[in-house]
Amino acid sequence: MPKLAYLGPEGTFCEAALRILAPDSERLPCANVTAALDAARSGEADAAVVPLENSVEGAITVTLDELAWGDPLLITAELLLPVEFSLLVRPGTEMPHIKRVFTHPAAITQCRNFLARELPDAVVVAAPSTAAAAQEVSVPGSPYDAAIGPAIAGEHYGLVELASRMGDRDDTVTRFVRVSRPGPLPEPTGADRTSLVAFLRDDHPGALLEMLSEFAGRGVNLTRIESRPTGEGIGRYFFHFDAEGHVGEARVGEALSGLRRLSDDVRFLGSYPRADRLSPQLKRGTADPDFAEAASWLTRIRTGQV
Repeated sequence: MPKLAYLGPEGTFCEAALRILAPDSERLPCANVTAALDAARSGEADAAVVPLENSVEGAITVTLDELAWGDPLLITAELLLPVEFSLLVRPGTEMPHIKRVFTHPAAITQCRNFLARELPDAVVVAAPSTAAAAQEVSVPGSPYDAAIGPAIAGEHYGLVELASRMGDRDDTVTRFVRVSRPGPLPEPTGADRTSLVAFLRDDHPGALLEMLSEFAGRGVNLTRIESRPTGEGIGRYFFHFDAEGHVGEARVGEALSGLRRLSDDVRFLGSYPRADRLSPQLKRGTADPDFAEAASWLTRIRTGQV
C-alpha cells in the first residue's frame, strides 16, 4: 500500500483531497507543506498531496517556492476540491455561547460575511490550520468555543456542525496536486497540463515577453503565471507557468526547448491530466502532424531534395 504525506493534522482539506486522489493509500500527516514534500523527497512517503492555489486566495506561495528549490519533484495528478466551511463546536454549544472562534486566516477571509452577520461580537483568532483549530476546540477546557473548518475535521475530533456552507462564495475551490520523486510521466490524455519554473538569465526590457513568446508562437495557452522573488535582491524574480498540453506533444516540447535556450534555468514540474478534463483548442498549424510535416520539409531542403 503506498504511503502519501499531506498537510496535516488529520481533518484538513488536504486530507479530503488525498482521500479522493489516493483512496487506498496509507496517510502520513505532516506539520506543514515543507515537511510533506520533504517526506516525498526522502522516501519516507511515496508521494505527497499539497495545496497549490485557491480560487479566492490565489497561489499557495510556500508550495510554489518548495517546488522551485530543493531536490526536484514532479506533479503527477491534480484535483479541484470545493471548499465548504462549517462551524464546528463541542456538543451542547449553541450560537449565543460562542465568544471565541479559532480558524486558519484563509477561512477568516472567506467567511467574513457570515462572521459579521451571525457572530458580530465574537473574537476570531488565527490558527495554523483549520484542522488544528478543530483539534484545539475539541479539548475540554479549551479557550475557544468554535472552529471553522471542513466537516471532515468535525468527524475526526468529535465536534458538531452548528452551521455549514459558511463561505462568502459558494463556488470556491482549492487545487491540490500529488507530487513524487522524478520518474516516468503519465501518458498524454489530450486534456493535460504542464507545469514548470523558469529563471531569468538577466533582467532586461522584454525579458518576460520573450519567455511568453515561446509559448504564444507555438499555440500553447498558459493557464497560470506567477512571479516569485529569487531572494537575490529587489527586482530579481523567477516565474511559475502552467501550460495546456503535455510535454510529449510537439508544440509543448518545442516551447519548453525554446524557453530553456532563453533562461538561466528551467525546472520541469510535470505533465499530468487536468482535473477539469478540458482539451485545448489548437490553432491551425500547431498539432503534432503539423510539426512533423514541417520537420520533414526542412529535412528535404537540407538534403537537397527540394
